[in-house]
Amino acid sequence: MVDVGLFEGRVAMGRSLGRRFGWLWAAYTVSTVGSWLAFDAFPLIAVVVLHAGPTEVSVLAAAGLAVGAVVAVPLGPWVEFHRKRPVMVAMDLTRFAAVLSVPAAYALGRLSFAHLLLVSVVVAAAGIAFRAASGAHLKALVPSADLLVANARFESTTWTATALGPPLGGAAIGLFGPVTTVLADAVSYLLSAAAIRAIGGREPRPRRADPARSRAGDLLGGWRHILTHPTLRPLFLNAVLVNGLILATSPLLAVLMLGPLGFAPWQYGLAFGAPCVGGLIGSRLARRLVARFGAYRVLLVAGAARAGWSVWLALVRPGLTGLVLVIAVELGLITCMGVFNPVLATHRLAHTDDRLVARTLSAWSVGSNAAVAALTALWGLLAAVTGARAAIALAGLLLLVTPVLLPGAARAARRERELVPSA
Repeated sequence: MVDVGLFEGRVAMGRSLGRRFGWLWAAYTVSTVGSWLAFDAFPLIAVVVLHAGPTEVSVLAAAGLAVGAVVAVPLGPWVEFHRKRPVMVAMDLTRFAAVLSVPAAYALGRLSFAHLLLVSVVVAAAGIAFRAASGAHLKALVPSADLLVANARFESTTWTATALGPPLGGAAIGLFGPVTTVLADAVSYLLSAAAIRAIGGREPRPRRADPARSRAGDLLGGWRHILTHPTLRPLFLNAVLVNGLILATSPLLAVLMLGPLGFAPWQYGLAFGAPCVGGLIGSRLARRLVARFGAYRVLLVAGAARAGWSVWLALVRPGLTGLVLVIAVELGLITCMGVFNPVLATHRLAHTDDRLVARTLSAWSVGSNAAVAALTALWGLLAAVTGARAAIALAGLLLLVTPVLLPGAARAARRERELVPSA
């Protein structure tokens, strides 16, 4: 049974989580920085080196996520019943080898679009398995009362890398060539694997609660937990829709700003890099807000608030006014996400049995990636018919409806608390 009061209770502030968490955080940091240094590197290589067109670039973006998600489906049970650190190391080494093959093939003059697509699939699938193992290991590594602190630190790291990685990566590509950041990304996975090995300590081998249970039951365990849990189900549907609609319009906004509106690439980079400071602010506020108002109220308010920003992007105009509008909208959106995301991640761990964590996180990532891929492809087709601005506006209007799922999660949480006797 979940200790509901634990998640709503006091939150540790500004304390050390120990050497072993420090190595896990270091692994997360170096791989995240590498990924954001190489942000959009594959589409750039496809265009500059392979002379791919818009359709091929869209296929590369959507198919990598979608096929990677399908490939990752059976990995959830495999991760669940294996020691988590060896799984993380294996996934890091898999990503290292796959990503390193791109600069190697480029140097030999053998790089192809199919090669990029295959690497995208492998990296997406390995990333899902890594995150599932990492979340399960975090729950075993960190006391329950400190999970929000740990998740907030991961969130801060993500937004710092998001702000700094693409500009630095763009500069590196300009100086050293199109595969420079891909090579750096490959090395980051190798360094991440080394940091995970440095965690040390003994990790018990997971045991099946029911060895006779079917493999199909293992495969569906994470999905069953999410879709039957009274608070996780609405939060999952909300998160999938919000993330999918936001990311589906990202390429369209890039086309609009860099094309008809005439923004320079550095202005486009500034519009999406500078607001990432909101993620740092939000992730630091999350712990204090939960300590003061409670986790469920924070999930409800921050979750609803993050849905109200994107619709304004349809009003962007050329010049300084348009640039300021995009920065302001992204700052508000990212600040709300910085609050919401670590609280959601902690809630998900707190309400998942230890024997289901890896399968639950894997199912969540598979669903999210599949939704992003499907919505990205759908909105690309929609923009071809209606124009980029109209497609962005429609996504923004649909986002305004997504908070209707959140009160259901809050009501279920209140009922759950009523059923748990106070200590």
